Amino acid sequence: MTDLRSQEQTTPLDAAGGEALLARLRTWAEALGFSQIGIADVNLADAEPGLLRWLEAGFHGSMAYMAAHGLKRARPAELLPGTVRVITARMDYLPRHRDAGPPPDWRAQELARSADPHAAVVSVYARGRDYHKVLRQRLQRLAEQLQAEIGPHGHRVFCDSAPVLEVELASRSTLGWRGKHTLLLDRTGGSMSFLGEIYIDLPLPPTDDAAAPSQGGHCGTCTRCIDACPTGAIVAPYRLDARRCISYLTIEHDGPIPLDLRAALGNRIYGCDDCQLVCPWNKFARRSALPDFDVRAPLGHATLLELWAWDEAAFLRHTEGGPIRRIGHARWLRNLAVALGNAWRETGDAAIATALQQRLPGAQALLAEHIAWALAQRDAAAPVSAAR
Repeated sequence: MTDLRSQEQTTPLDAAGGEALLARLRTWAEALGFSQIGIADVNLADAEPGLLRWLEAGFHGSMAYMAAHGLKRARPAELLPGTVRVITARMDYLPRHRDAGPPPDWRAQELARSADPHAAVVSVYARGRDYHKVLRQRLQRLAEQLQAEIGPHGHRVFCDSAPVLEVELASRSTLGWRGKHTLLLDRTGGSMSFLGEIYIDLPLPPTDDAAAPSQGGHCGTCTRCIDACPTGAIVAPYRLDARRCISYLTIEHDGPIPLDLRAALGNRIYGCDDCQLVCPWNKFARRSALPDFDVRAPLGHATLLELWAWDEAAFLRHTEGGPIRRIGHARWLRNLAVALGNAWRETGDAAIATALQQRLPGAQALLAEHIAWALAQRDAAAPVSAAR
């Protein structure tokens, strides 16, 4: 990583100059599709104890990189020497509504789809273009506009590409507060947004507000997200055990899905939105203005059996440019096998059992075990319906 201290330094900003520059930054950011921009200081010392407790509890699971970076996550100036501020950015990602008439209740639609055992549920954020690419490119353009305005300065763009305490930085720069599900919440946009950062050596005025809550301030006594988590991954307010989280299990985890959690996955094959679907603040979730997050066919409406039929070439073709591709075809089939097992148990649809059996010969050990589990989910004596 480039040391910002090696970059050409600029003259320190006075208060008036800093505020004027921040106003221009916000105008540029809005034109690039960002919902909010803030400026955070780099002193996150009081966040370090919580990070250490989370790591010591093993809640990061097999994501060893989280422990490997240690406290650099909470020390921006150690991660990138020379950093004195962090520009934080939030971008809404709820897909655009392009049909005639008023937008439908997206939360009701998603909940209904989750209740259909034949439907394949992919997390809303993953149905369009890979957000890493979208945010990185636009953050870089924002940084270049700033550089064109004030001259050369040290900076580096991040979007899930380094050990960064994204929610902590975002909440400290008043983009929102940390909800009990650990995601950033905003009163005007809920939690359906991506976060990105620009580490910078320019002493811009921080947008912190001592009166603004950084954690749970507008959640009150609500526990809907905790109660709705299918696997009990939110073990306490603001405390997530990733090892039980469906997003972790279907995306980050590369081994077998734990037996005691498979039924709870239901028909979720990539990620999980349940804690967000029940959050009252997400009635204010705003649709993205960018076509990048439009739903790509068939990820918003496919059945489990349709996706199970994909060979690796079809998987690569349909996921090109999207975030799903990084888990690979083998892990994709593992997730689908669990979902099909749950659907087989619930519906007794003979087409499911047939499709599972057809892929069993030649399956690698990991997939074969999940197929065998799926086939065993319905008692042999239970009535079987005709294929639908």
